[in-house]
Parts: sequence; structure tokens; C-alpha cells
Amino acid sequence: MTRTVYVNGEYLPEGEAKVSIFDRGFLFADAVYEVTSVLDGKLIDFEGHAVRLDRSLKELDMASPCSKEELLEIHRKLVELNGIEEGLVYLQVSRGSDGDRDFVFPSADTPPSLVLFTQNKPGLADSPAAAKGAKIISIEDIRWGRRDIKTVQLLYPSMGKMMAKKAGADDAWLIEDGYVTEGTSNNAYYVKNGKIVTRPLSNDILHGITRAAVLRLAAEAQMEIEERLFTIEEAKDADEAFTTSASAFVMPVVEIDGVTLGDGTPGPIAKRLREIYLEESRKKAV
Repeated sequence: MTRTVYVNGEYLPEGEAKVSIFDRGFLFADAVYEVTSVLDGKLIDFEGHAVRLDRSLKELDMASPCSKEELLEIHRKLVELNGIEEGLVYLQVSRGSDGDRDFVFPSADTPPSLVLFTQNKPGLADSPAAAKGAKIISIEDIRWGRRDIKTVQLLYPSMGKMMAKKAGADDAWLIEDGYVTEGTSNNAYYVKNGKIVTRPLSNDILHGITRAAVLRLAAEAQMEIEERLFTIEEAKDADEAFTTSASAFVMPVVEIDGVTLGDGTPGPIAKRLREIYLEESRKKAV
């Protein structure tokens, strides 16, 4: 079935969707994005994604293409038109185009480009990968310094995932100045003696929407949390580890750089957090 997508005010068959070759998202990666999960035909954590989108736009002095209410309506309509029960809605806003290529931003009255599409992912909640756990490798973090802005500058994270694949692993954690920043597309955590350790928020990592929800739920469950810098060696010595993201929720990690964590299966804290996150998110889905 051909997907219906959204491009600058129009709902179109995906084969008819077009943006200008001069669009700054295409030429300069001058664009931001969000990915919202869909479970049971409803949007997970939409409010958090909308707030973060607004922050990203403001940090880049980029105009907002529409209101939060309009964005919600577009999301819901695409989910309905494409019959998504479990899957994702991808949203991208670029600075648009004034009809040519120039490093200088176009005039302030240049309309931004807004594109959305869905991805159907049956079994998203009951992922076999989550039941098995992920194997990761560590790589140097050489990205730009504003990872807190959710831009489409994703070449190095993509390369990192390919490095992991080549090494027989599932993903990579990034290391800067001796400390873990985050995963290629997720926030990183380890657990030692019942304590959850994760890097604190700063410009160095993405302010994950799922991260915020999971840490809140962990605190409500009276789990001990410590937000601080940590090394990959500390993580390899952990009892268990996991990542969080909007598309994978809570993903247990069972191996780091060839070192098996615990008994090599998803740990109890990661499994419990995944369970309560999915339960609570479904209750609050819109």
C-alpha cells in the first residue's frame, strides 16, 4: 500500500511528494526532526516531542511552521490514513528555500518546510530484540557540540551503527574525553548494585523524551538514580545496562565491547522499566 505523507500543507501519495532541491535541509542539514511512536493507534509522549521541537527551532532561530494543535491534528490524520496501529511518525522542519544555495540564512519571511510520514512497525512493543538484549561497541564521539538540538545531522551516528554492524554488534556508544556521551540514537545507562547511572543533561547529549519519562518512572518506583559522567569501563563492569529512545523504548544491553553483562540476558531493572514505561505510556497516549 502506498503511504500518504504530508508536505507543506498537503496530504499526498508518497510518490508525489516533493521538496525543492534548494531546500536547506537537503543542502546544509539545516533542519530538525522528531520521531513519535504509535501504540494501539495512539501517539506516545506527543507533548514532550512538541515541546522539544519548539526548543530546537528556537535554538536555531528557525520559524515554527504551525501550532502544536495543528501538528497534533496532522499526526493523528496520518496515523488514521495509513492505518498505523504500531509504528512511528517522522516529522522534519527545515529552514526552507529562497530558490538558490547560499551559506547565509534566507530572509526571515522564507517559509519553513514541514514534512511528515509514517512507518508501520508491527510488534514494536513486543520487540524480539528487547527480549534478547543488544550488543554494543564503543567509538569516539566526533559530532558537533550541540547534540541537545535534534538536527538531521546524522551521518556520524549512521556510520557508528555501521561500525557496530561490521563488528557483529547492534549499536555503538559514543566516547568523548574518556566518558560515555550517549548511543548513536539513544540515551545510555548502566546499573550497578541496584543504582541506575546515566550522564546528566547538557549540550553534549540529546534531552531524550523517553529518558525523562523513564527516569521519572524509576524515581516513582523508588529506584536509585545517579546522573553523572561515567566511563565505558564502568559500564563494562555493570550488572546490567540499557538505552532509551522513542522508537525502541527501553532496550536492554547485554554486551559491551565483547564483555558480557551479568548472565548475558536482559537485566531485571531494564525489563521492569520497559514494562512500566509501556504501561504508563499507553494510558496517556493521545
